[in-house]
Amino acid sequence: MKTPELLQPLSEDSEEEILLLTADAAAATERLDVFLARRMEISRSSAATLIEDGRVTLDGKLLTKKTKLKEGDTVTVLVPPPESIEAVPQDIPLSIVYEDDDIVVIDKPQGMVVHPAPGNPDGTLVNALLYHCRDSLSGIGGAIRPGIVHRIDKDTSGLLVVAKNDVAHRVLSDALKVHDVRRVYFAIALGNLREEHGTVDAPIGRHPQDRKRMAVLRGVGVRAREAVTHYEVIERFFADGESFSLVRCSLETGRTHQIRVHMASIGHPLLGDPVYGGAKTRFEARHPKYFGGQMLHAGQLSFVHPRSGAAVSFETPIPENFARVLDLLRA
Repeated sequence: MKTPELLQPLSEDSEEEILLLTADAAAATERLDVFLARRMEISRSSAATLIEDGRVTLDGKLLTKKTKLKEGDTVTVLVPPPESIEAVPQDIPLSIVYEDDDIVVIDKPQGMVVHPAPGNPDGTLVNALLYHCRDSLSGIGGAIRPGIVHRIDKDTSGLLVVAKNDVAHRVLSDALKVHDVRRVYFAIALGNLREEHGTVDAPIGRHPQDRKRMAVLRGVGVRAREAVTHYEVIERFFADGESFSLVRCSLETGRTHQIRVHMASIGHPLLGDPVYGGAKTRFEARHPKYFGGQMLHAGQLSFVHPRSGAAVSFETPIPENFARVLDLLRA
């Protein structure tokens, strides 16, 4: 174990991060390694390694695995840089909506990660694309994200476009920056939205105490980026004593977890969202087999083709579990 009693400041070129975690009520009955594993969404052994390596402190003091925190304590975690990951081709089925020499449009299923990352080293969309496209993928995204122009969350289903060469990648990336790519999502939100349509214009940044979450952040000096979501109520439901709304969401920007964060920020998180949705609804408890994550589907995608200059548009129906949830709500 390292011996310094105070956490040393990071150098400007360091890839390490400082993470501040405030203990909740549950932490008082947990060992420190259990608390870290729960809050950081890592294995208990990984949490223990952080502690043993002297990367976890409270008021500058090193802690042990058995340390118990009091509610309100703030521990500092020095998070090491992620291990390097190599994306390899894997024969994984793809739902291809369209493909030519420049682009491929994929209908990604719920549960599939877009590219390799710590905790998901393979089995991703990129692994499947490397097998399907061979050497025909843009290299701009690097070895881990070849061809990836934009992403959707693991537990969000639907459309995304992949670039098969660098020219197409640059054209599509530039179109995204100036909001010339139209992305429409369908979601089931908790509650009965007061208005038929509206706009959430609120900057989004990394949550100050939980690096795996995003949040609406305002104020001088905060690190947040502009984020704009337009929504429209399509249908309203009442089931098991609770209200729900089927909404259509259009993005002006494409921030991480944008729709999930924005809808939660106005008091209407998405049904099935394990991160921003709070406690499970009675409806979820009654029908758990239909929930592998939030009810969110990227159903429409429109942009100008990077070679022909023609406007192209693609649609894909909501997946089977989403459709079944709607049937149950209507019933």
